[in-house]
Amino acid sequence: MLRALLIPLLAFSLPAQVRFAILGDRTGGANADAYERVWAEVAREHPAFVINVGDTIEGLHDEQAAAEWTALRPLWAKYASTPIYFTPGNHDIWSALSEKLYVQETKRPSTYSFTFKDQQHKDLVHITVLDNGRTNSLSEEQLRYLEADLKAAPAGVPRMVFFHVPFWIVPLTFQSGAFELHRIAKKYEVAAVVSGHGHQFVKLERDGIQYLEAGSSGASLQRGLSSGLGAAEGWYFGWTLCTVNGGKVRFEMKKLGL
Repeated sequence: MLRALLIPLLAFSLPAQVRFAILGDRTGGANADAYERVWAEVAREHPAFVINVGDTIEGLHDEQAAAEWTALRPLWAKYASTPIYFTPGNHDIWSALSEKLYVQETKRPSTYSFTFKDQQHKDLVHITVLDNGRTNSLSEEQLRYLEADLKAAPAGVPRMVFFHVPFWIVPLTFQSGAFELHRIAKKYEVAAVVSGHGHQFVKLERDGIQYLEAGSSGASLQRGLSSGLGAAEGWYFGWTLCTVNGGKVRFEMKKLGL
């Protein structure tokens, strides 16, 4: 009898955990085969959801954008049981028409947030998605949105911020946290900031905040390879498995299997 009582009690006391996949850029010289194989590997991990860091279509030309979104639907339909969230990149939104198509295809605005819950409706992670694909920073409007969103986020839930262009790499590389995004992230105890754009896996940390540039999930690796760099420097096709467990966020970079 005692053993029968302990099992449900132990199960109840386990810390809340969620595992989800982060996909890097697909375009900027898209490798369709690599992107499809990334999705196949992701599916084998059965993540709670998938979120990307932008640059889903090749874009940049209004007359081709609709067809490029349409071409991806059959692939995503194969994995329709897994929710997918999008982050806008410079290849996704560059004009009024492209922004309209982006919202239509992703079913979300370019700036939004969500709190992912488990089957018992317990809050597991809060994610804020910002739009900086058309700039090299974050606009004042985006920063104000971020601060208001983090202030209103559920208390005690790990917070993560996603946007495309990783302007944070330069100040953090020079050991400086003197920029507004970092100030806000510290104030509201953000666990991680995730970007893309550079096609290279890069991970930095400051004041307990993890900063990740998700590498290529199909975008060209030529810039790194032509400089004599390779997997050791983060230049490879892959994706990132993120585990949020007991309030902590852990990243595991996955190199695409051959």
